[in-house]
Amino acid sequence: MKLVWTGAARADRRQIFEYIEVENPRAAAELDNQFERAAALLQTHPEMGRPGRLPGTREFVVHRRYFLLYQVDADTVRILGVVHTARLWPPAPGD
Repeated sequence: MKLVWTGAARADRRQIFEYIEVENPRAAAELDNQFERAAALLQTHPEMGRPGRLPGTREFVVHRRYFLLYQVDADTVRILGVVHTARLWPPAPGD
């Protein structure tokens, strides 16, 4: 299967990295590697995650504080976002 990171997912990933990097560059790099490895795993096992809270999506817990939000098409795993578990998800209407 193809793996596609959407622009929003790449932005989430970059923001998480930059936030953590200020205090701990090594931890930021390791977490980013975890995101990459999890997404690669979804390429071969796209149903690993649980059904998502938004219709047509799935969620794969990568770390106790983060999960990947994704969709599976016939031949593509599309990473839609990286969500912090403390965040209201899905967002309230208008957010």
